[in-house]
Amino acid sequence: MRYMFLIYSSEVERAERSAAEADAVFKQHVDVMDATKQKGIFHGAEPLQPTRTATTVRIQDGKALVLDGPFAETKEQLAGYYILDCKDLDEAISWAAQIPTACQGSSGSVEVRPLHYQAKP
Repeated sequence: MRYMFLIYSSEVERAERSAAEADAVFKQHVDVMDATKQKGIFHGAEPLQPTRTATTVRIQDGKALVLDGPFAETKEQLAGYYILDCKDLDEAISWAAQIPTACQGSSGSVEVRPLHYQAKP
């Protein structure tokens, strides 16, 4: 089953990281991507630009209403995602625990959700 791993972290904490800390986190992501590629379960992963670059589109009275930025103020922002094909939720949780944001003890988290439509082999 394919799962999406939604990575939430604090943009403030991310901005305060030193270059060495940022490089270490990047390497941890590369390690997870390499390991999942070797197992043949990797389907994609990307970091996102900061929320200040976001645009929110809502439909109101049949017309698009375009707003700058995200809709909600939160302590954590969606920072990126992975898509992995795991045998079950337990395997997905084990991979989520290896994603740097989930294991650094910061305020970050990884939300694991099965994709609604599963790819056919």
